[in-house]
Amino acid sequence: MSTDTTTDTTTDTTTEATEGATRHALRTEAAPPPAGAYSQGLAAGPYVYTSGLGPQDPASGAVPEGIGAQTAQVLANLAAVLAADGLSLADVVKSTVHLQHLRRDFAGFDAAYRTAFEAAGGPLPVRTTVGSDLMDILVEIDVVALRRTED
Repeated sequence: MSTDTTTDTTTDTTTEATEGATRHALRTEAAPPPAGAYSQGLAAGPYVYTSGLGPQDPASGAVPEGIGAQTAQVLANLAAVLAADGLSLADVVKSTVHLQHLRRDFAGFDAAYRTAFEAAGGPLPVRTTVGSDLMDILVEIDVVALRRTED
């Protein structure tokens, strides 16, 4: 069980997944709580997988206006879940993006996404971007991050 007092981050239940590999759920109050039966993130072996997160502010539940602001909030939420395992956006190797209005919003989304990942350092992750029917939001993103190993 680890705790980060600056973001009130915690991890849950560690279980043996396969020979010698462990997995544990990640939970933080610095990202919106799950709306159903799923974890915000799951650390499994050398990777952290996040759920698809939307642009809700974790404190108020408010959703910002516009694709740029919503993308920035989603990435902040993802960064909070990654931080629960000591990672950042710089550790992301793969992202899957769902846009409500793919053609209309792609450029604005891409600019906000690029800004966040370039600020984090490291190479841009590989990415799949698709149009999806989202519930009252413009963007949802999930990521896979590579966990740091002790040398």
